[in-house]
Amino acid sequence: MASVRLLVYNRRLFHVSKSTSVSRPSSRTRLFSTSSRCRTVMPAWVIDKYGNNDVLRFTKNASFPVINYPNEVIVKVFAAGLNPLDVSMRGGYGAATLSMKRDPLNIKQSGNEFPLILGRDVSGVIMECGLDVKYFSERDEVWAAIPPWKQGSLAEFVVLSANEVSHKPKSLSHTEAAAIPYVATTAWSALVNTGGLGKDNCAKKRILILGGSGGVGTFAIQMLKAWGAHVTVTCSQNAEQFVRTLGADQVVDYTAGPVEEPLSMLEKFDLILDNVGGDTERWALNLLKPWSGAKYVTLVTPFLQNTDRLGIADGMMQTAATVATKALKHLVKGVHYRWGFFAPSGPALDEIREMVDAGQIQAVVEETFSFAQVPQALEKVENGHARGKTVVEISKGGDDL
Repeated sequence: MASVRLLVYNRRLFHVSKSTSVSRPSSRTRLFSTSSRCRTVMPAWVIDKYGNNDVLRFTKNASFPVINYPNEVIVKVFAAGLNPLDVSMRGGYGAATLSMKRDPLNIKQSGNEFPLILGRDVSGVIMECGLDVKYFSERDEVWAAIPPWKQGSLAEFVVLSANEVSHKPKSLSHTEAAAIPYVATTAWSALVNTGGLGKDNCAKKRILILGGSGGVGTFAIQMLKAWGAHVTVTCSQNAEQFVRTLGADQVVDYTAGPVEEPLSMLEKFDLILDNVGGDTERWALNLLKPWSGAKYVTLVTPFLQNTDRLGIADGMMQTAATVATKALKHLVKGVHYRWGFFAPSGPALDEIREMVDAGQIQAVVEETFSFAQVPQALEKVENGHARGKTVVEISKGGDDL
């Protein structure tokens, strides 16, 4: 499916939506598809400054998203998944780096990101397409992981690039579908793009997931098992049965004592995915098979903290020095040290959709909230110890489709 997407994207066909009106053919302004349902505002949950849950504000007058580039689509949000990143962003995490991404030339004033809409997962229906969008049509059911520098899904509508969007799995409801994209693309980026794993080379490889009961961990377990890997996870005793039902072969309880001791007694691993951070780097790399291409991939990195604390230039220099030092230190021991990052990807979600519809991956939704209960939903995520995703139901669909 990903190859079909690329083929369609590369075809330069001239197409004008029926809803586009051209009043001045000689105008030098590039025209995009525009809806006859003219709206300028929409309901949304926003923040006007960084802080705790008290900064959340519901408004019916949030700016309606606009198609600014011909490869963009407007999606009517049916369900939005929440992640720990939303809680961190509410408090200002990554503000310096994300502001640079939104305004690379620093033209706008400080604080131009406000009012900011949180929410990185979306499942909904396409309402409008830019003129270069060939792979999607209006009324298509889609899902996506929204980049953190863009306005999020805790709103009635959101605008995205077509290469960030994928057709929703037919076997899932919108509520179930909204539980997957962010954790799926994060796990895909870490395991496939950084770790070099795939369905063709994963069989019988030994994988260790540190922190296996969270969103990324629960998805990674299912994907790796679908590809034939042997998966060991660490989690609390309360979550052991939960991760075993997802396919984990071996479970180590981190509440029973230092996990490095029971893990060191097991056969060494081909790849470790670290969702925990902290002092795990001190001992985890010793669990890898030396001189066999084994990799340690951590999703807990100091990149955004460095840029927030030191500024963009100094923060990036500090980050580069840190990762280079650690990579070299462990390379001489015969193992590879890597950082993993979230990367939005429609083509990756195409692959994941096929696995979901084949029954290899299930959505893990712990609790759903209504649109009016967004503060309670974020509070639940902030409390941690989740056994699946928290999802907000934004819309049930309606006459405007």
